[in-house]
Amino acid sequence: MVRRGTNLDRVGGFNDTVVLDAIRRADGLLSRVEIAAATGLSGQAISNITRRLLEAGLVREAGRQKSTGLGKPRTLLELEPTGQYAVGVHLDPAVVTVVVLDLTGQVVARRRTETPASTDDPDVMIAGIAASVEEVIAAAGAPRERVVGVGIAAPGPIDVDRGVVVDPPNLSAWHLVPLRDALRERTGLPVLLDKDVTAAASAEKWAGGPNGRGSFVFFYLGTGVGAGLVIGDEVVRGSSSNVGEIGHVIVDPDGPLCYCGRRGCVGETSQPRYLVQQAVHAGVLAQGIDIDDRHAVDVAFAELCSQAGAGFGAARDIITALAERIAKVVEDIANLLDLERVVFGGPHWDQLAPFFNEFVRAALVERFLVRSVHPFVVAGTSLGADVGAVGAASLVLDHTFSPNPSVLLLGPVESASAAIQLGSAER
Repeated sequence: MVRRGTNLDRVGGFNDTVVLDAIRRADGLLSRVEIAAATGLSGQAISNITRRLLEAGLVREAGRQKSTGLGKPRTLLELEPTGQYAVGVHLDPAVVTVVVLDLTGQVVARRRTETPASTDDPDVMIAGIAASVEEVIAAAGAPRERVVGVGIAAPGPIDVDRGVVVDPPNLSAWHLVPLRDALRERTGLPVLLDKDVTAAASAEKWAGGPNGRGSFVFFYLGTGVGAGLVIGDEVVRGSSSNVGEIGHVIVDPDGPLCYCGRRGCVGETSQPRYLVQQAVHAGVLAQGIDIDDRHAVDVAFAELCSQAGAGFGAARDIITALAERIAKVVEDIANLLDLERVVFGGPHWDQLAPFFNEFVRAALVERFLVRSVHPFVVAGTSLGADVGAVGAASLVLDHTFSPNPSVLLLGPVESASAAIQLGSAER
């Protein structure tokens, strides 16, 4: 769905983003005439806007359409990948990933490091993240003046207005950490902070192709679980930007005790440490695994998935039961919101994907209550394990270059400040 522009006066900035968004979302190359038809803008407006975008280095001419014999062949336009760049940081309890995206959403540089086993001093981690940001910008060969900002995807809950990580369950020392401002001070770049699942949903919307269109839930499978939502091509954030906290949906009333005080929450029963414990008790894995050692748990979890994939009975039963618990949660979300698809992703998706087989997929489709009106599609992300970091950078691109109708309601000063909703920094 391409946004429509407006031919009213004094909304040039909005219309520029409408045109840029139309070019970005197109399945193929567009001519100026086709852009005008898609956006509802006049031919003169399109001519002026595309000239500005060309001069700014955000789009480029990409040849001409074949002549139909009815006039001069039309010049085609596409995004200029090197026009702008965005950095994305994904802070996961297990791994920190930093990427650089070009304007088309392609990863041009990345760096992954294990999250330190001891996270008692957030300042140490933040300094390491800042160093990684500088390294990936250098590796990408991106001129610093073309780097529009840094996006951070962090586990919730977060305080977006203050740029603060509040109390993530799997980062016990991170209490009211001002991550946005701390990283801005170290890098000198504008910084945006959002939830990891919201970032992942934004990644699908910006760079995920057909799976990122329309209305869908992105189901995140990592150290914890979460759900990012896109409804009608718009990322849903909720009143405090903490949408997607689904970890406490009960899927097994007789399951393990969660820190919230209840039993059988999907977040607790999806944690690698719980699944490893199950495997040890079932004799699938050897005794003596330290479940408080995150690296040891990750190694053991990989072994469990490997055994399950090879068809070993107890191992396969443990992972299949996990897939069925997750499918139940997805079913409820899809029916509640009348979604078109679920997109699975996150650090553990590649290991778990084989177990979301035809049986689980068929069960999800069968339980979708309006399947006679439209289908429900089960898909895996095409963006790989870096989807959180890609999403963080996508949020920067989205905030900077996607149409934001709210700016039409603001005065000139407010409109300018709202165009890029990032933590302020000297440029």
